[in-house]
Amino acid sequence: MRLLLVRHGQTPSNVRHLLDTGVPGPGLTELGEEQARSLVDTLGPEGIGAVTASSQLRARLTAAPLAAHLGLDVAVDAGLREIEAGELEMRGDEEAVARYFAVVTAWVGGDLDAALPGAPDGNAFFARYDAAIAAAAARARDAGTATLAVVSHGAAIRAWAAVRARGLPPRFVLSTGLLNTGVVDLRGDGDGGWTCETWMGAAVEPAQADAAGAGPAGEPGSVF
Repeated sequence: MRLLLVRHGQTPSNVRHLLDTGVPGPGLTELGEEQARSLVDTLGPEGIGAVTASSQLRARLTAAPLAAHLGLDVAVDAGLREIEAGELEMRGDEEAVARYFAVVTAWVGGDLDAALPGAPDGNAFFARYDAAIAAAAARARDAGTATLAVVSHGAAIRAWAAVRARGLPPRFVLSTGLLNTGVVDLRGDGDGGWTCETWMGAAVEPAQADAAGAGPAGEPGSVF
């Protein structure tokens, strides 16, 4: 099975560099709407037979043009939502973003008990995201397709892929951004595991992973 993890289009909170993880959350900017429409050209020819989006508005709006082009409905799964910021919600200062990513980094390193005040820990995040991916894959199988698109969120995609996908070193994921409507292409299934084929269209070479820094890349607005 081919799983295309797609980050949502740009939002007003991205522009303002805010930790905006609530539901339903903001819609898309004009640029975000253009990015969503561009997925018709970039992913339309890929043989996608099922589309699932998170319950947050920006993900559903991003999925809509592609699904309409393909004649598909958008399934909505709350398990695909962004990693919650808890008491840091709607902050955009360096301290808040550093604390948020410290928890994500801890999860990627295996400490799933780490948590922000007022937010679930890594055990809860991976349980809900694993279940959502499994449900999306099951819907794809029921639809008779081997290719599905899942529209989700920057930190959530990066954390889950770093832990669950082979060929995608955590060091690379933590130091590499995922642009709005960027795509992570995985192959496999939930039982046998997933393997990363490309990250935003480029293969992840061992040299890239070795050279990557350890900290999260990109300004706050580039990841949520």
